[in-house]
Amino acid sequence: QVQLMESGGGLVQAGGSLRLSCVASGSIGSILVMGWYRQAPGKERELVSTISIGGSTRYADSVKGRFTISRDMAKNTLYLQMDSLKPEDTAVYYCQVETSFRVHYWGKGTLVTVSS
Repeated sequence: QVQLMESGGGLVQAGGSLRLSCVASGSIGSILVMGWYRQAPGKERELVSTISIGGSTRYADSVKGRFTISRDMAKNTLYLQMDSLKPEDTAVYYCQVETSFRVHYWGKGTLVTVSS
């Protein structure tokens, strides 16, 4: 199993920045893909960004050019640098991993609120 713990959420004004972190523990050697998802009030959970074991990244169109995903393998930590934040970025952000067994694990989420 893999355990995930997010941090870094908070309240920020539009145009500001936040950096989310996600520390992974447990069977981390089985992780193939790590990513960030978000769920806004009244909406379905959506993909924000992912990074594969090989370093390939992808982003939702809504965050391209503003968000950057990265990882520190030595610290077993995934990051999401969020710049030029907009009120529509307000959501609970979840860390997720996919393992070589095609099992998905989720963190409990961290709330990001962007005020206008």
